[in-house]
Amino acid sequence: MASAIFVKLKWLYREFGLKSLHDTGKDSWIIIFSRCTRMLAYGTNSLIMALFFSALDFSDEYIGLFMTLTLIGDVLLSLLLTLIADRVGRRRILTAGSVLMVLSGATFALSDNFWLLLFAAVVGVISATGSDFGPFRAIEESTLSHLTTPTTRSDVLSWYVTIASIGSAIGTEVSGRIVEFLRARDGWELLDAYHAVFWLYSAMGTVNVILTLFLSDKCEATKVSEKEPAEESEILLDEMGGHDSEDETNEDDRMPASQPSQPETSKKKSMFATISKETRHIMYKLWFLLVVDSLADGMCPYSLTVYYMDGKFDNIRKSTLGDILSSAYILSSISTIFAGPLARRLGLINTMVFTHLPSSAAVFTRAAFIAAVVKPEERTAVMGITSMLRTLAGAAGPSVTGLLAGSDRFWIAFVVAGSLRICYDLGLWALFVNMKLYTHEENGAGKADTIANRRNLADEERNGGS
Repeated sequence: MASAIFVKLKWLYREFGLKSLHDTGKDSWIIIFSRCTRMLAYGTNSLIMALFFSALDFSDEYIGLFMTLTLIGDVLLSLLLTLIADRVGRRRILTAGSVLMVLSGATFALSDNFWLLLFAAVVGVISATGSDFGPFRAIEESTLSHLTTPTTRSDVLSWYVTIASIGSAIGTEVSGRIVEFLRARDGWELLDAYHAVFWLYSAMGTVNVILTLFLSDKCEATKVSEKEPAEESEILLDEMGGHDSEDETNEDDRMPASQPSQPETSKKKSMFATISKETRHIMYKLWFLLVVDSLADGMCPYSLTVYYMDGKFDNIRKSTLGDILSSAYILSSISTIFAGPLARRLGLINTMVFTHLPSSAAVFTRAAFIAAVVKPEERTAVMGITSMLRTLAGAAGPSVTGLLAGSDRFWIAFVVAGSLRICYDLGLWALFVNMKLYTHEENGAGKADTIANRRNLADEERNGGS
């Protein structure tokens, strides 16, 4: 009996990706926990952001405009930081972004000026909508893709999103409770309570700064050798076995010193130009579909949904709003746990399309798909551009919804957003369902298929034996 229980627990340990997460190493744990604390901070914002500006007597149009301008600013900042992350250092960028979180949170806690708050939201990557826009996610997903293999990537990215959803759930729940607790105290107004919540954002930024200091060199992109061309060619010959004692390579057969090396020419290219033509052909189609999906997300972010509910149901407690939003995040995290096993059995695209809840609310299958179809050295740039386009598309949504809210037609935003998501799903399945994955990773596809087949056979034997 004990042996049977142990076998089942071991199966669950492997099936739900915990073994993959353990095998990837401590850096993956740090990155996942870092995103959890960041999403906790974003969760506090998603509950009170629109309500905060409403308490400052800004109109619905101004609230939507603020979110749009914030997202546009995030686009520019994200593009800059993600395109230089591999050269400057991924850990340095993540640390700098975390410091900006601390400063922006303090600004929101102390100021009521619209334009100063807008500047702090853009530079400090304040999440105006509750979503993880900005440079962090693209760099983290690229790093996790770098740390994992084709057989472990989906599992690790699944937990990356699952734990983040739990962080968001905690943030929204805590935010609502803090607001109600402070309002009940003598001398505290609603606006004062909102200001106080932003100190929690700064605290989470401080935690993120500390966590990034513990990341190892393994998180960085592969460094390009700074040696002279002749030395580079000698290293390549050594790696290919060209300097074995039985097959000595003549000096004249080596690369001439005058021949320009590939790394030197690639340094002069723009980051977009370093993305291969083959990858761009794939990504153009995916980017178009992601723009459609992100526009839908931008029209109905959690922050505006909370604002809609607060206006529709008079005198609803902020703690109750926190309970509702926290429950949504918890359900999302539960669904993501099951998305990992589904992705192994259905495939990434089929999981994204036919189980839209775990794949859109938690985007790990999307990130895993991008990692599977692009070259490893292109991932940070591709994911950065993807994040930029998604943010840019999502930026239009809040302004549209703000105008609809001002004319008492808020409900139209929900209908349009749902229709756009259906179009995204159908287009994704039609364009990518038969695409071959892992072609750029050495033995990636074959190894992944072999291990998956062995795992399925082992599962069948255990199930049959029991």
